[in-house]
Amino acid sequence: MNPQQFIDALKGHGIELTEEQISQFDKYYEMLIHWNEKINLTAVTDKEEVYLKHFYDSLTPLFYKDIPEGTRLCDVGAGAGFPSIPMKIVRPDIKVTIVDSLNKRINFLNELTAELSLGDMHLVHDRAENFGRHTARHMFDMVTARAVANLNTLLELCLPLVRTDGKFIVLKGKRGLEELEDSTFALDLLGGKILETHQFTLPEEDSERYILEIEKVHKTPKKYPRKPGTPNKSPLK
Repeated sequence: MNPQQFIDALKGHGIELTEEQISQFDKYYEMLIHWNEKINLTAVTDKEEVYLKHFYDSLTPLFYKDIPEGTRLCDVGAGAGFPSIPMKIVRPDIKVTIVDSLNKRINFLNELTAELSLGDMHLVHDRAENFGRHTARHMFDMVTARAVANLNTLLELCLPLVRTDGKFIVLKGKRGLEELEDSTFALDLLGGKILETHQFTLPEEDSERYILEIEKVHKTPKKYPRKPGTPNKSPLK
């Protein structure tokens, strides 16, 4: 998917990019490739693949969900900024917090957000397990996560951050529904309820994708998330 195909594909979903936004995506790609030579940000470096697998894929939640203006969004384990930075470019009104455990990635994101002139950004170097136990607990209208862990683990890391009646949006590959079936216990325990699942195929390569929309129906018990590393080693089942 080249930049023009990206622009046209978004237009088909009701998203019309301005010249400034088109330029921001171009700068994003250039900085991603430049920094990737110094630190490992992505295995995907071909321009057309980045536009498809990173930029377009990150924006797919906007195809299905109307996000209220000024939404407070937290992206857990965003790595090189996916999905929250593409979403922020398209929706500059949302207030984005990114939590990542690797300081090198936070350094990249600091420089990126400055270069792209993105305001209302809060970049946090921390483990999600620690971040979700203190001031950020039950604070966000929406939390996103994309391909960082299995769903059982993600629920424990992310649901504590979501306010009651807020949403947790998970971007998953072909095992999305299978993971959801395995997560019934964790979902109920941690205060979540599945609202909708959206299945689609990524253009050009036809790979299967799922967007899981989970609503926070009650506060997460205080003992969760457990200490760093435990949600990944011993997922709730």
